[in-house]
Amino acid sequence: MQATLKDKVTFTGVGLHSGSATRLEIHPAPAGHGIVFRRADLMPAIDLPALWDHVTPSRLCTLLDNGAGVTLSTIEHVMAALAGLGIHNALVTVDGPEIPILDGSAAPFVDGILEVGIARQAAPLRAIRVLHPVEVRDGEAFARLSPADHLEIDFQIDFTDAAIGHQEKRLDMANGAFLRELADSRTFCRAADVETMRRNGLALGGTYLNAVVVDGARVLTPGGLRHADEAVRHKMLDATGDLALAGAPLLARYTGHRAGHAMTNRLLRALFSQPDAWTWEVCSADLEDRLPGAGMADYGPRAGFVGALSVAAE
Repeated sequence: MQATLKDKVTFTGVGLHSGSATRLEIHPAPAGHGIVFRRADLMPAIDLPALWDHVTPSRLCTLLDNGAGVTLSTIEHVMAALAGLGIHNALVTVDGPEIPILDGSAAPFVDGILEVGIARQAAPLRAIRVLHPVEVRDGEAFARLSPADHLEIDFQIDFTDAAIGHQEKRLDMANGAFLRELADSRTFCRAADVETMRRNGLALGGTYLNAVVVDGARVLTPGGLRHADEAVRHKMLDATGDLALAGAPLLARYTGHRAGHAMTNRLLRALFSQPDAWTWEVCSADLEDRLPGAGMADYGPRAGFVGALSVAAE
């Protein structure tokens, strides 16, 4: 069955790249609505569906674009939270052009949603089954979707900084794996890149409180890492959010090697350009039990995150 939130939840913070204060609200929505973002600061307000063909490729974030000059950036963490909790219908209102970064992970969004609760809806859920492999490449980097009976994510990264180095991880995304394994992993960057980004008008809202910053073998962020392999976990978190732009749960194995936001979007475009590569499937109860959000309605808030940031159910 489809699912939405039981009530509205509100988040306030700053945009990672813009540095501007932002208010975001996630509202319940009826069955069949999908995930839709609304730029509430515009008159009239502009809706941007959270779909792969509304994305303008960007290396540093996922950017929605209505094709007429209205954009919304850095949607990947809230999309990952919604997908990881099995939320299929929601209206997300934002009073600016960028989603607040909060602590740099999806955990605050997860906690806010769990605080208000998840509501099951009396409407069947459809998934997208991948029928044969689809792949995109850029030099050594590649991303691939292969047939599978549930969503799996297999990711590898390689960085020269010893604090990250080579990391790889594979997860079956069923049974609360997103909540347990990925949700609290934060965005990261190299210290050498920070000034370059700021000279280009980016990362203006970035701090040690909302990103992991590394310099060679050193982790500069106070408190260090939440996981020894937090970097690859965060890349998997990003992939979860970017894959959710398919518009429905995917029955596939995603393999990423040095892949990022733009490459994952290219992969979805390649998939949907091949009608024989995928099909719709109405989810049976057994199949629903293998989706990322299975059982999430029974979870309470993650201890230590709700209330730590500006999150309020209204």
